[in-house]
Amino acid sequence: MEQAEIHQYLKEFFIENDSEIIEETDSHLHVQLSIDMDKALMNRPFYWHYIENMGAKPNPMSLTLITDSKKAPEDLKGEKIHFGSPRLHQIFNTAKSLGKHSLLYETTSPQGSTQPMKPWLVLNGSVSYCCDHKKDHFFSIGLSLITGEVIEDFYDTIKHKSFQEQIPNYCFTMTPIIKPESGIERIRRMLIEDLEQKDHTWADDAIKRWKKDEELLESFYEGQEEDQSETYQFEKEAIKSQYEPSIQISIINGGLFYFAEHPAAQTMN
Repeated sequence: MEQAEIHQYLKEFFIENDSEIIEETDSHLHVQLSIDMDKALMNRPFYWHYIENMGAKPNPMSLTLITDSKKAPEDLKGEKIHFGSPRLHQIFNTAKSLGKHSLLYETTSPQGSTQPMKPWLVLNGSVSYCCDHKKDHFFSIGLSLITGEVIEDFYDTIKHKSFQEQIPNYCFTMTPIIKPESGIERIRRMLIEDLEQKDHTWADDAIKRWKKDEELLESFYEGQEEDQSETYQFEKEAIKSQYEPSIQISIINGGLFYFAEHPAAQTMN
């Protein structure tokens, strides 16, 4: 995940959770947290217990997140955010707990007659390439449960649209032809097929580093007493867990979105 992607993700996360962006540059965000975000992120249970029991006026904290330390002013005080930083993973976990499943309807006002709304399955998640280094790729995929059409970068396609939790007046929902469970399986297969086509030199290189460290370990224990075998096996397993390449697909959130028009209608010619 690149720093620019982290910056945009954080901005969208806080806006979606009613936290005002007080100041923004391409290197940092200064955010006024909402009450719910303060409770979720700032670890102040005793403060909130006191405020709620006394009926006092709440004072949520603000947070400065530095997303590009090379560009940020040297005197800027804040938390440096990068993939792997505890704060970013805390925010990922908060996003998961707040929005695992959604059922939303495109805001529309039919003129003259009722309007059908077509269902799309949406999955947002990550593909993690794991070895002694880790790289993550985030995806947002939409699949029509009527036609089977797939749109990648789905969030970017619909981010300018307006949605609501209740079906709009004078609209009705079309029954899916493809079951959501089947749609999830289609997306899973699509992700796996895409991964099979990619270059996996990174995994070969990790195995080479793994074998090199394993050979070093074996040379160290060569000729040692048998009572060292348990320690040897432990260290050998630790090297394996460090270097063994794997790919993990994780779903962050998803849901059913109903559209009055094609999701990409505004960008279609």
